[in-house]
Amino acid sequence: MDKTHPYDKVFPVSWDQLQRDCRALAGRLVEGGPWTGVLAITRGGLVPAAIIARELDIRLIDTICITSYDWQSQGEASILKRPEGDGAGWLMVDDLVDTGRTARLARELFPKAFFATVYAKPAGRPLVDSFVTEVGQDTWILFPWDSTPQFVPPIAKTRE
Repeated sequence: MDKTHPYDKVFPVSWDQLQRDCRALAGRLVEGGPWTGVLAITRGGLVPAAIIARELDIRLIDTICITSYDWQSQGEASILKRPEGDGAGWLMVDDLVDTGRTARLARELFPKAFFATVYAKPAGRPLVDSFVTEVGQDTWILFPWDSTPQFVPPIAKTRE
């Protein structure tokens, strides 16, 4: 990775791995219901929310749209769209809790929601009620929607 980026490691997640991890999270959440619905934090939480809603047989899905960072930098979190209410009975889902900036805002808006993420980093982990996999704070999680498989030459050929 570019050394100007704050991440030293990359944790690539395939579509298959994401589905396995979402199913594992759903397995932990099944006893916590019944849920009113799933509240996906966009955009990262959309795919995990769909998988978890399927596994828990939940048909009501809504979104909270928060923007805080892109692939280059993290900025101030801002709300683009939010449902009404305090989150009581709702399962709030995101792909990742990183620094906790988005999670803190979501918690403020929906203090009574149960908050689950697929992946968690140490700085944000205390803000979620459940997660599947923890990675280091210095690790960039490369989600399948952010990457594409491509040819890589053999190591011997790169030295020629």
